[in-house]
Amino acid sequence: QVQLVESGGALVQPGGSLRLSCAADGLTFTFFTYTMGWFRQAPGKARELVATITSGGSTNYADFVKGRFTISRDNPKKTMYLQMNSLKPDDTAVYYCNANRVSGISAREYWGQGTQVTVSS
Repeated sequence: QVQLVESGGALVQPGGSLRLSCAADGLTFTFFTYTMGWFRQAPGKARELVATITSGGSTNYADFVKGRFTISRDNPKKTMYLQMNSLKPDDTAVYYCNANRVSGISAREYWGQGTQVTVSS
């Protein structure tokens, strides 16, 4: 069984920084083969993509976080990170960790439970 556990969410003032972590738990989970991503969902809004990082380390960001957020991964630790700088009130949301892999006709996807980020003065 695979579990993704997010941590690092908090209340922070506008302009502040936070670092989110997503730790994968599962002896047979081949973390390094998965594309990992961060998504977020604000109250009353749909879940949206924030950033992804492939197994090879290529990254992709939503326009609204480019230049402010950095996604990274540590494969031996089976952990992914999201460094968030210059936070804005609009960044307030529950942030979710995602792991997905498509191999031939097989697809697997896992989600974490989410961690709350609140940006407010």
